[in-house]
Amino acid sequence: MRSHEYDLDFRDRAGRLRVWGIGLLVVATLQWAWCVLLLVTPYTVDEKPDDPYPAECEPRLFTDRSTANGGVYRGDWCQNERDWPEALAVLGLSVPVSVAGVALFISGSVSIRMSAHAEAMRELDKYADARVPLRVNQAWAG
Repeated sequence: MRSHEYDLDFRDRAGRLRVWGIGLLVVATLQWAWCVLLLVTPYTVDEKPDDPYPAECEPRLFTDRSTANGGVYRGDWCQNERDWPEALAVLGLSVPVSVAGVALFISGSVSIRMSAHAEAMRELDKYADARVPLRVNQAWAG
């Protein structure tokens, strides 16, 4: 395999790494959005199966009357429906996904940039090598 073909293959692999990194960052963003959705949207809870009048619950993050934290023993059904551990678990799972996504994206980007830099240096060396013999020949001729 010639160096140019190897370089193109290297850039292709680095581009795939970047795409995987972007994909993982999109997944982490969706996890953050899900966590925000769980914390800031109001919701309803059925007190019994097929309840025609479900209980209205305030968002977990913006509750004033502790409806989200009061509990079933006070006649409040909101606490068991959306609990803090669920939202925090989604948030916690997003951390390793985003770290892996950033690592893959940076690795792919740096590899592509280094490959482009190496190619530019090879082109400059070719240009410099082509000009050097002319100067040497002119110096000997004069």
